[in-house]
Amino acid sequence: MSGNPVGVDNTSRRKFDKEEYLERARQRERQEKVIIGPPVQREPLKHRDYEVDLESRLGKTQVVTPIAPLSQQAGYYCSVCECVVKDSANYLDHINGKKHQRALGMSMRVERASLEQVQKRFEALKKRKDPSTFSEQDLDERILKQQQEEEERKRQRREKKKEKKKELAAQHEPEDIDPDIAAMMGFGGFGSSKK
Repeated sequence: MSGNPVGVDNTSRRKFDKEEYLERARQRERQEKVIIGPPVQREPLKHRDYEVDLESRLGKTQVVTPIAPLSQQAGYYCSVCECVVKDSANYLDHINGKKHQRALGMSMRVERASLEQVQKRFEALKKRKDPSTFSEQDLDERILKQQQEEEERKRQRREKKKEKKKELAAQHEPEDIDPDIAAMMGFGGFGSSKK
Protein backbone atom coordinates (compact mmCIF):
# COMPACT_ATOMS: atom_id res chain seq x y z
CA MET A 1 0.00 0.00 0.00
CA SER A 2 0.99 3.57 -0.44
CA GLY A 3 1.80 5.99 2.35
CA ASN A 4 -1.17 8.30 1.66
CA PRO A 5 -4.03 8.20 4.10
CA VAL A 6 -7.52 7.60 2.77
CA GLY A 7 -9.62 10.73 2.06
CA VAL A 8 -6.68 13.07 1.46
CA ASP A 9 -6.73 14.97 -1.82
CA ASN A 10 -3.32 14.48 -3.34
CA THR A 11 -4.17 15.81 -6.83
CA SER A 12 -2.54 19.04 -7.89
CA ARG A 13 -5.62 20.19 -9.81
CA ARG A 14 -7.13 23.45 -8.78
CA LYS A 15 -10.75 23.41 -7.67
CA PHE A 16 -13.08 26.30 -8.55
CA ASP A 17 -16.09 27.55 -6.68
CA LYS A 18 -18.73 27.70 -9.42
CA GLU A 19 -21.02 30.05 -7.49
CA GLU A 20 -18.25 32.60 -6.94
CA TYR A 21 -17.29 32.76 -10.64
CA LEU A 22 -20.94 32.85 -11.74
CA GLU A 23 -21.41 35.92 -9.53
CA ARG A 24 -18.27 37.55 -11.01
CA ALA A 25 -19.61 37.00 -14.55
CA ARG A 26 -22.93 38.63 -13.62
CA GLN A 27 -21.12 41.66 -12.15
CA ARG A 28 -18.99 42.03 -15.28
CA GLU A 29 -22.12 41.93 -17.50
CA ARG A 30 -23.75 44.66 -15.38
CA GLN A 31 -20.66 46.87 -15.64
CA GLU A 32 -20.45 46.43 -19.45
CA LYS A 33 -24.09 47.45 -19.84
CA VAL A 34 -23.46 50.61 -17.83
CA ILE A 35 -20.30 51.51 -19.78
CA ILE A 36 -21.61 50.71 -23.26
CA GLY A 37 -25.14 51.97 -22.79
CA PRO A 38 -27.84 51.64 -25.39
CA PRO A 39 -26.84 51.14 -29.04
CA VAL A 40 -26.33 54.36 -31.01
CA GLN A 41 -29.06 55.18 -33.51
CA ARG A 42 -27.51 56.47 -36.71
CA GLU A 43 -29.55 58.26 -39.33
CA PRO A 44 -29.89 56.71 -42.80
CA LEU A 45 -27.78 57.79 -45.77
CA LYS A 46 -28.63 61.13 -47.36
CA HIS A 47 -27.82 62.84 -50.63
CA ARG A 48 -24.66 64.91 -50.59
CA ASP A 49 -25.54 68.60 -50.41
CA TYR A 50 -22.16 69.72 -51.76
CA GLU A 51 -20.13 69.11 -54.89
CA VAL A 52 -17.08 66.86 -54.51
CA ASP A 53 -14.08 68.87 -55.71
CA LEU A 54 -11.77 66.55 -57.63
CA GLU A 55 -10.49 68.93 -60.33
CA SER A 56 -9.20 71.91 -58.33
CA ARG A 57 -5.68 70.50 -58.05
CA LEU A 58 -5.65 68.69 -61.40
CA GLY A 59 -2.39 69.21 -63.27
CA LYS A 60 -0.74 71.18 -60.46
CA THR A 61 2.60 70.36 -58.90
CA GLN A 62 3.15 70.37 -55.18
CA VAL A 63 6.28 70.08 -53.09
CA VAL A 64 5.81 67.42 -50.44
CA THR A 65 7.75 67.51 -47.19
CA PRO A 66 7.61 64.87 -44.48
CA ILE A 67 7.00 67.44 -41.76
CA ALA A 68 3.99 69.09 -43.44
CA PRO A 69 0.62 68.70 -41.71
CA LEU A 70 -1.74 66.11 -43.16
CA SER A 71 -3.97 68.73 -44.77
CA GLN A 72 -1.04 70.04 -46.84
CA GLN A 73 0.38 66.72 -47.99
CA ALA A 74 -0.02 65.30 -51.49
CA GLY A 75 -3.40 63.78 -52.21
CA TYR A 76 -6.93 64.40 -51.02
CA TYR A 77 -7.38 65.26 -47.33
CA CYS A 78 -10.50 64.15 -45.45
CA SER A 79 -11.06 66.50 -42.53
CA VAL A 80 -13.74 64.22 -41.02
CA CYS A 81 -11.49 61.16 -40.72
CA GLU A 82 -8.23 63.15 -40.66
CA CYS A 83 -6.55 61.05 -43.33
CA VAL A 84 -4.92 61.60 -46.74
CA VAL A 85 -5.95 59.55 -49.76
CA LYS A 86 -3.52 59.52 -52.68
CA ASP A 87 -5.82 59.61 -55.73
CA SER A 88 -9.33 60.66 -56.72
CA ALA A 89 -10.73 57.15 -57.20
CA ASN A 90 -9.67 56.09 -53.72
CA TYR A 91 -10.95 59.40 -52.30
CA LEU A 92 -14.40 58.73 -53.77
CA ASP A 93 -14.30 55.20 -52.37
CA HIS A 94 -13.36 56.65 -48.97
CA ILE A 95 -16.11 59.29 -48.77
CA ASN A 96 -18.69 56.74 -49.88
CA GLY A 97 -17.33 54.10 -47.51
CA LYS A 98 -18.50 52.77 -44.18
CA LYS A 99 -15.83 54.35 -41.97
CA HIS A 100 -16.40 57.87 -43.33
CA GLN A 101 -20.19 57.59 -43.18
CA ARG A 102 -20.02 56.36 -39.57
CA ALA A 103 -17.82 59.32 -38.67
CA LEU A 104 -20.56 61.55 -40.13
CA GLY A 105 -23.11 59.79 -37.94
CA MET A 106 -24.87 57.84 -40.68
CA SER A 107 -25.56 54.16 -41.06
CA MET A 108 -25.06 52.48 -44.40
CA ARG A 109 -28.80 51.86 -44.69
CA VAL A 110 -30.97 53.82 -47.07
CA GLU A 111 -34.28 55.23 -45.96
CA ARG A 112 -37.20 53.66 -47.77
CA ALA A 113 -39.04 56.20 -49.87
CA SER A 114 -42.80 56.38 -49.97
CA LEU A 115 -44.82 56.58 -53.17
CA GLU A 116 -45.52 60.29 -52.63
CA GLN A 117 -41.80 61.06 -52.22
CA VAL A 118 -40.96 59.27 -55.46
CA GLN A 119 -43.73 61.09 -57.33
CA LYS A 120 -42.55 64.47 -56.00
CA ARG A 121 -39.01 63.69 -57.07
CA PHE A 122 -40.16 62.77 -60.59
CA GLU A 123 -42.13 66.02 -60.83
CA ALA A 124 -39.13 68.06 -59.72
CA LEU A 125 -36.91 66.35 -62.30
CA LYS A 126 -39.51 66.91 -65.04
CA LYS A 127 -39.68 70.62 -64.24
CA ARG A 128 -35.91 70.88 -64.30
CA LYS A 129 -35.70 69.20 -67.72
CA ASP A 130 -38.78 70.81 -69.24
CA PRO A 131 -38.41 70.63 -73.06
CA SER A 132 -40.29 73.91 -73.51
CA THR A 133 -37.43 75.82 -71.86
CA PHE A 134 -34.93 74.56 -74.46
CA SER A 135 -35.64 75.13 -78.11
CA GLU A 136 -33.62 74.20 -81.16
CA GLN A 137 -32.86 77.85 -81.77
CA ASP A 138 -31.53 78.18 -78.23
CA LEU A 139 -29.39 75.08 -78.78
CA ASP A 140 -28.03 76.48 -82.07
CA GLU A 141 -27.19 79.78 -80.36
CA ARG A 142 -25.33 78.00 -77.57
CA ILE A 143 -23.35 75.89 -80.08
CA LEU A 144 -22.46 79.01 -82.08
CA LYS A 145 -21.41 80.83 -78.91
CA GLN A 146 -19.20 77.91 -77.88
CA GLN A 147 -17.54 77.83 -81.31
CA GLN A 148 -16.85 81.57 -81.14
CA GLU A 149 -15.33 81.21 -77.66
CA GLU A 150 -13.13 78.35 -78.90
CA GLU A 151 -11.95 80.41 -81.88
CA GLU A 152 -11.17 83.33 -79.56
CA ARG A 153 -9.09 81.05 -77.31
CA LYS A 154 -7.18 79.71 -80.32
CA ARG A 155 -6.51 83.25 -81.57
CA GLN A 156 -5.20 84.28 -78.15
CA ARG A 157 -2.90 81.25 -78.05
CA ARG A 158 -1.51 82.11 -81.49
CA GLU A 159 -0.85 85.69 -80.41
CA LYS A 160 0.96 84.54 -77.29
CA LYS A 161 3.16 82.22 -79.38
CA LYS A 162 4.04 85.07 -81.75
CA GLU A 163 4.91 87.34 -78.81
CA LYS A 164 7.17 84.68 -77.30
CA LYS A 165 8.94 84.16 -80.64
CA LYS A 166 9.52 87.92 -80.97
CA GLU A 167 10.91 88.07 -77.41
CA LEU A 168 13.26 85.16 -78.09
CA ALA A 169 14.41 86.67 -81.38
CA ALA A 170 15.10 90.00 -79.68
CA GLN A 171 17.13 88.27 -76.98
CA HIS A 172 19.26 86.24 -79.42
CA GLU A 173 19.82 88.95 -82.03
CA PRO A 174 23.29 90.47 -81.75
CA GLU A 175 23.26 94.24 -81.68
CA ASP A 176 26.79 95.20 -82.76
CA ILE A 177 27.14 93.51 -86.16
CA ASP A 178 28.35 95.68 -89.01
CA PRO A 179 25.97 95.28 -91.99
CA ASP A 180 28.87 95.53 -94.49
CA ILE A 181 30.70 92.62 -92.85
CA ALA A 182 27.52 90.55 -92.70
CA ALA A 183 26.91 91.21 -96.42
CA MET A 184 30.52 90.21 -97.24
CA MET A 185 30.05 86.95 -95.36
CA GLY A 186 26.89 86.19 -97.33
CA PHE A 187 24.11 86.64 -94.82
CA GLY A 188 22.01 89.48 -93.57
CA GLY A 189 21.94 88.56 -89.88
CA PHE A 190 21.75 85.78 -87.36
CA GLY A 191 17.94 85.88 -86.94
CA SER A 192 15.62 83.34 -88.51
CA SER A 193 14.41 83.86 -92.06
CA LYS A 194 10.80 83.37 -90.94
CA LYS A 195 9.01 86.42 -89.68
